[in-house]
Amino acid sequence: MNIAPRYNPAEVEEKWYTHWLNKDYFHSEPDDREAFSIVIPPPNVTGVLHMGHMLNNTIQDILIRKARQEGKNACWVPGTDHASIATEAKVVRMLRDRGIKKADLTREEFLKYAWEWKEEYGGIILKQLQKLGASCDWQRTAFTMDEVRSEAVIRVFVDLYKKGKLYRGHRMVNWDPEAKTVLSNEEVIYGLEQSRIYYVKYRIEGSDEYITIATTRPETIPGDTAIAVHPEDERYTHLHGKNALVPIIGRVIPIITDSYVDREFGTGALKVTPAHDMNDYEIGKRHHLAVVDVFNEDGTMSPAAQIYPGEDRFTVRKKFSKDLEQVDHILKVEDYQNNVGRSERTNCVVEPRLSLQWYVDMPALAGPALKAVMDDTIEFFPKNQKNIYRHWMENIKDWCISRQLWWGHRIPAWYHGEHIFVAETAQLALEEARNVLNNPHLTLEDLRQDEDVLDTWFSSWLWPISVFDGFNDKKEISYYYPTSVLVTGWDIIFLWVARMIMAGYEWMGEKPFEDVYFTGMVRDKLRRKMSKQLGNSPDALKLIEDYGADGVRFGMMSCSPAGGDLLFDEKLCEQGRNFCNKIWNALRLVSGWETDNIRPVSAGDQLAYAWMTQKMSKLLRENEQNFKEYRLSEALMNCYSFVWDDFCSWYLEAIKPAQGEKMAEQTKQNTLHLFSQICSMLHPFMPFITEEIWNVLHDGKVKYDCIVSPYPHPEGYDELFIAKVEQAKDIISAVREIRNKNGIKMKDPLALVMTESDKAKVLFDLAGWKEFCIKLANLSSFDTVTALPAGFTFISDTEQLCVVSEEQLDVEGELKEKETELNYQIGFVRSVEAKLSNERFVNGAPSAVVEKERQKLRDGNERIRILTEDIERLKQLRK
Repeated sequence: MNIAPRYNPAEVEEKWYTHWLNKDYFHSEPDDREAFSIVIPPPNVTGVLHMGHMLNNTIQDILIRKARQEGKNACWVPGTDHASIATEAKVVRMLRDRGIKKADLTREEFLKYAWEWKEEYGGIILKQLQKLGASCDWQRTAFTMDEVRSEAVIRVFVDLYKKGKLYRGHRMVNWDPEAKTVLSNEEVIYGLEQSRIYYVKYRIEGSDEYITIATTRPETIPGDTAIAVHPEDERYTHLHGKNALVPIIGRVIPIITDSYVDREFGTGALKVTPAHDMNDYEIGKRHHLAVVDVFNEDGTMSPAAQIYPGEDRFTVRKKFSKDLEQVDHILKVEDYQNNVGRSERTNCVVEPRLSLQWYVDMPALAGPALKAVMDDTIEFFPKNQKNIYRHWMENIKDWCISRQLWWGHRIPAWYHGEHIFVAETAQLALEEARNVLNNPHLTLEDLRQDEDVLDTWFSSWLWPISVFDGFNDKKEISYYYPTSVLVTGWDIIFLWVARMIMAGYEWMGEKPFEDVYFTGMVRDKLRRKMSKQLGNSPDALKLIEDYGADGVRFGMMSCSPAGGDLLFDEKLCEQGRNFCNKIWNALRLVSGWETDNIRPVSAGDQLAYAWMTQKMSKLLRENEQNFKEYRLSEALMNCYSFVWDDFCSWYLEAIKPAQGEKMAEQTKQNTLHLFSQICSMLHPFMPFITEEIWNVLHDGKVKYDCIVSPYPHPEGYDELFIAKVEQAKDIISAVREIRNKNGIKMKDPLALVMTESDKAKVLFDLAGWKEFCIKLANLSSFDTVTALPAGFTFISDTEQLCVVSEEQLDVEGELKEKETELNYQIGFVRSVEAKLSNERFVNGAPSAVVEKERQKLRDGNERIRILTEDIERLKQLRK
C-alpha cells in the first residue's frame, strides 16, 4: 500500500469534493426515509467568505453530514439573498466607474446592469463554501429574486393586504441619506458616540427674556415649530401660552406643555422639531404643530430650512452653531456622549423622516410565534435567547417594508388617482380597477405601479417555505417542512428568526424549524469583534490554503462553546493541521505492519482492543447528548482526545509489534475496523482526511464511501473495566515519570511490585492487564508483595506500588514530593467532607451522586494513610 509520507490537504480536498459531487451524495429527493433538512441563512450576493460564514456553515455541515451517515434523507438547501441596499450600492459604484450615472438610466436599464453584476459576482461566496467542504444540495440553489421566490413574495404581499394585515401609512421612519431609502428599526445600529450639546437661547416674543434649550443637533433648529416644557415645571409656569422666536430664522413658535418632557435633561425645555425626531413627531400630532422638513433625501439642507441650502447637515451643524454664537444665542457648549443610530448597511447616521410607506401589522402575526418559542415547540439553544425573543415579541412594532430602491421585488400596488389596487400581476390589478371604478376602458397606461421595492427581509422571512416552493409543490413542502434546525447568529433574531416563525404559522400553520441554534460572535483572542477596520479578520480562503479545510474547521469548532462567542486564534487551525498529520502518521504506521495468520492475538492486545471499543462506545454515548444540545465543540474535543491520546498514544503503542516481528492478523483487522469507525465518527467534523483514510484503509475495495458510512452507534460498555485499564495507564505513566526523573533509560527493564490487596487481585485477574503494563512500561516483572521493598514508591488510585531499582534513592526529593501530595490529598478530603456536611446536597442530590462523593472520601482517606506511611518510611531512611 503506497501512502504519501505527508498529508496534502489541497490535493485531497479537490479530489474528494469532485468525487462527492459526481456521485450526487449531496442531492436529496423526497422518499420513504426520515427527512433531515436545513436551509442555509442566505448570504448576501455581494458577500465573500468571512469568519462568521465559516463558523455558521461548518456547524451546518457537521449536522447535515452526521444526519446523512445516520441514514436520514439529508437536505441542505443553499442560496443567496439579493441584498437590495448593498447590491444597489455595488451596481451604482460599477456604473460610476464606467462613467454612467444612475439618474441617467431608466429603471429597466439599471436593472439590466444589476442582473449583469449579479451573474458575474453573485455566486462567489457559494463557490467559496465548497472549499470549506459544505455538502449543500447545489442542485437546489435558490436566490431570493429568482422566479419561484419572487412569486412567493408577491403572493404573500397580496395575501396580507387582502387580510388587512398590510397597509400604507404616512409615518416617521428611519431614513438612510446615503442609500436614500427607509430602514426598519432592526436595521439601525445604535452606539455611544462623542458629541457636543449646545445650549441655545430663544427670545420670548415681545420681551427681552430668553428660554434656553439643550440640543445635540443645532442644524435642525430651522425646523422647530414649538418649545415644550413639563406642565409641572415651576421654572416655566410664567411662560405657558407665550411664544418664542426661532433664532436667526425668526419664526414665531408657541411654548406648549407636555408631560413627555424630561425636566432633568438639559434645561428642562425641549425644542420640538416634528419632521426630524420620532418623539417630537408624536408631540406635534398631539398639539397639531406644523411640520417643517429642513433636509433633502440625501441629508443636505432643503429650501424650507432657509439656511445653507444644498449643504451637508454635518457641515451646517458647524456653520450654524457659529452663526448662533455670533448673534449671542449660544449660552454654552459641552462635550457629550449620546446614542447615535447608524445604518447597518452604509454606516451612515440615520435621519428620522416623515414619509409615506408600506407596513406589516406585526402584532396581528406575533401571537402563535411567541407561544411556539415560549412553550418549546421550537427549541432555542442556548435557552437565554428565549427571554430576549419574548421581550421583543411582546413589544413588537409594525414593520416598514418599502424601500426607495430599484433592485428588489417591486411592490405589487398600482395607483389610479387616490385608488390603490394590490394584485399579483398588472393585468389582475387592471381588472380590479375596471370593476372598482366601473370603467371597462381603462388600460395599463392609466395605472401607475408603486416605484418602491420590498425590504430584503420580506423575501428572507419566507425562506424555509419558498426554497421548497411551498405554495405550489405540496409534496416537497410536506416532506421537508418543518426543517430540522436553523443555525444562525443571535444578532438577526428579530430581523430574520422571529419573522420566519411568524411567516411559518401564518401560511403553513406550522413552525418553520424544530430547533434554532444561535452561534456566538467570532472575536479575536483579545475579545474584539473581527472587522476590516481593526485588521483582525483573517482571510478565510488563505486559512484554508495554509491549514487545509479540515484544519480550519477544527480550529473554528475547537473554540466554539455552544452559543458563546468564539475567540479565534490562528494557532487553533495549526492545531487542526497537526491533528490531521497525527491521524495520517497513524495510518502510515498501521499500514506498514506485517501480519502472521497463524499467530494468536495476545491477551494484552485483546485487552487493548476491548478497552478501545468500550471507551469509544462511552464517547459516542456522551456525544449523543452533546449533539442533542448542540455542544459541538465539546463533541469534537472528546473525539480529539480519544484519537490523539487513547488511539494514537496508547492503543497503537500497546499493539505495536517488536522490531522485526509480525503481529497477529486478527489484531490488525481489529485495528483497521477501529480506524474505520474513527473515520466515520470524525467525518462530520473533518470530512476530507477521513474520506481519504477510509478509502486507503479499504484499499480501493470499499463498498461505500465514508460520507455515507453508517455513523457508529454506541454499544454497551463496562465502566469498571474501562477504569481498570485507565489505572494501568496511570501506573505506566508513573513508571515513565520515575525513569525521566532519575535518568533511567526506557530500554532498561524495571521490576515493579504492588502491595497485595483485594483490589490488586482484581486487577491482576483481568486477562491481559498485567501484560499491558509490562509491555508499555518495559517491566522485567510485575507482581504483588505483602511489603514493599526499597525503591521508588508511588500511589495509583488507592494502591501502593514500588519500582525496584538499584539507583540511589533521592530521599529528600521523594520526601518533599510525598509531603506535597499529602497536603493536596488533605485539602481534597476537606472539600469532600464540606460537601457531604451540607444537608441540602446530601438530601437533594441523586443518591448515586452522593455515594460517589462518599467513595471519593474513602479513597482520599486511604491515600492519606498510604502517603503518611510512605513519609514515615522515608524519614526512617533519612536517619
